[in-house]
Amino acid sequence: MKRMSVGAAVVGIAVAAAPVAGAAPVPQPGASCAPAAAGAMTQLPDRMTFLECRNQGGEFRWLSPDSPYPNSDRWLTYGPRLTLHGEGQRNREIDSGDWVAYPQAADSRCEAAQLDNTAAGERTPPQVSMSEPGEPLTLRVLPMLFTVELRGHCLWQKVQ
Repeated sequence: MKRMSVGAAVVGIAVAAAPVAGAAPVPQPGASCAPAAAGAMTQLPDRMTFLECRNQGGEFRWLSPDSPYPNSDRWLTYGPRLTLHGEGQRNREIDSGDWVAYPQAADSRCEAAQLDNTAAGERTPPQVSMSEPGEPLTLRVLPMLFTVELRGHCLWQKVQ
């Protein structure tokens, strides 16, 4: 019976780690990034390391941000969940307002699940928005946002 439980756990982990449709390679520190992603930030799977696509000597590369508290109006997701803190928390990483997510591949879906603060210690149920494959997603990031989970191989841009 114990072997069966371990086997089931291994299968569960393998399924949970399977790539999402439209997933892209994980950005690596120092690796090249597309000029279209210039100024965009991303987060590595450890959920602690942020990278920013910057022009360095005429080449665009994924580099560590200058600030220990990264905040951006452009984010690149490459498949797995990217969790960002909103204005309802200290050291926010994403601002409220209108955003557009642009799929980076024809089969990519852009998805956002927002949790808002309703009162001290209380959150709203997740508000989920999802695009059709290859189609942009227009999204209003909520004021007093607690967190947002962004998914898909998408470039997220705040509307100015």
